[in-house]
Amino acid sequence: MPQLRIALAQVNATVGDLRGNASLVVDWTRKAREGGAHLVVFPEMVLTGYPVEDLAIRTSFARASAEKLEELARTLDDAGLGSVAAVVGYLEHDSVGPRNAAAVLHGGRVVARQCKHHLPNYGVFDERRYFKPGSSLDVVRVNGVEVGMVICEDLWQDGGPITALGDAGVDVVVSPNASPYERNKDDLRLPLVARRAAEAHAPLAYCNLVGGQDELVFDGDSLVVSAEGRLVGRAPQFVEHLMFADFDVPGDRDYEQGQIGDFYVRRVFLSDAAAPYEPLPAPRVFEPLSDEAEVWHALVTGLRDYVHKNGFRSVVLGLSGGIDSAVVASLAVDALGADAVYGVSMPSSYSSEHSRSDASDMAARTGLHFTTEPIGEMVSVYVSQLKLSGLAEENIQARCRGMLLMALSNQDGHLVLATGNKSELAVGYSTIYGDAVGGYAPIKDVLKTLVWDLARWRNAEAEKRGETPPIPENSISKPPSAELRPGQVDTDSLPDYEVLDALLDDYVHDDKGYDALIEAGHAPELVDRVLRMVDKAEYKRRQYPPGTKISNKAFGRDRRLPITNGWREG
Repeated sequence: MPQLRIALAQVNATVGDLRGNASLVVDWTRKAREGGAHLVVFPEMVLTGYPVEDLAIRTSFARASAEKLEELARTLDDAGLGSVAAVVGYLEHDSVGPRNAAAVLHGGRVVARQCKHHLPNYGVFDERRYFKPGSSLDVVRVNGVEVGMVICEDLWQDGGPITALGDAGVDVVVSPNASPYERNKDDLRLPLVARRAAEAHAPLAYCNLVGGQDELVFDGDSLVVSAEGRLVGRAPQFVEHLMFADFDVPGDRDYEQGQIGDFYVRRVFLSDAAAPYEPLPAPRVFEPLSDEAEVWHALVTGLRDYVHKNGFRSVVLGLSGGIDSAVVASLAVDALGADAVYGVSMPSSYSSEHSRSDASDMAARTGLHFTTEPIGEMVSVYVSQLKLSGLAEENIQARCRGMLLMALSNQDGHLVLATGNKSELAVGYSTIYGDAVGGYAPIKDVLKTLVWDLARWRNAEAEKRGETPPIPENSISKPPSAELRPGQVDTDSLPDYEVLDALLDDYVHDDKGYDALIEAGHAPELVDRVLRMVDKAEYKRRQYPPGTKISNKAFGRDRRLPITNGWREG
């Protein structure tokens, strides 16, 4: 009976770093060989990173990708790894145009190539703008086992390559993926992979990317399922991981070659000289994280990789004593370490004593660097010289704080973190060039009610581990306030956050119109008010920093409405 050991290399690639990504492939192929693998599968476009966006249409980059792929095949062979068949995603560019492709490297050569057929054009994806679809499938025989391949969206869409591979009679299907994280996506993957395995009449090994890329986070969660759709192995989320799985196949199936449906299926034979092995124990099935743990890890991963991959060594943020800045500071400490996080208290004449003491308490709990820089005199200069009052006077406080943080960024090389949440961003409750200033916004896609949930979860996790909870209880329990005038609280300008977030969830995430919102039970006057605020704030959102996407409809990547827009619901 033919035997095949597959290793799924769930790794963190960087867009554009061909040299670094190639080294990643070499390092993890070595680990795969040490574990006795015949075949190692890497995520979609691992050689270029994903998504490459307009780099796909830059011919110099496409040429460099193709050249690096050929070089990588030789490098693997020179390193004594040529006997392991490596599935490596890369950017192909032929006479038709750029393609999202994967190749099999073996014996110092590129022995098989396959291009993605289904090109997603929804949500964060815009692949039809860049890539041309493929029309052939390469089935590779490794150690006597016929292995077919589907690339990411080819697995998610009905029919197409997965049906053709089933008709061809392959023994195993592998699927390189770059599937971005969003809440509850884990609940979709396993049923999908199980269904596709049943359609292919073969076990299916799904390898997903891990790590942050701009606003996207990839959570790993690689899977192996049996031909009957039973979960065999599952990798952990948000960490690099190598998962091994053994496959014993009957070896007496009739294999098809040639035109099958819309695809030409080509067979590629590799050496069958590998000796039989002692089977490994079944791969571990890691349990998915809880909702709050999953979101927290996604936010930490997105922030950490944005900082490190863009060459920053430290971050700075305003510590107001409120819940948002406390959660962002805690995320930053988890992502980068306390020594790389600089918190600044910037009190004005309206700042309460508890805002100062809560900020100081937060710093003491986490060990981050902490300074106090009063802004009263700066504000006075603007107010007196320009004779500001009302909203203009309130906003100049936020803008002085923003200017102060940017000055520290210029002086010391810190990346400034904006601390606004999705609820505020949705309704325009932020000050351009003030609290909206920064290079990255870690909780940009986190509704305010979820911010509180995350704070409570993070503190509870610390207590479980016998550590000091990082977020002061007073920051969680006190009414949120920007403290731009005496006695101000957020609810002076906004509905209660639980009410607001429920409406935003329906309007922003689910795209419900006015009538549907009323049918869902939202009060008409509230719908009128909130929709007007959301629609008018589009210009502010366009100027907000990038931030980690965790929802199905993030501002910027997913929800893109015209700024100049005469359409109003209702």
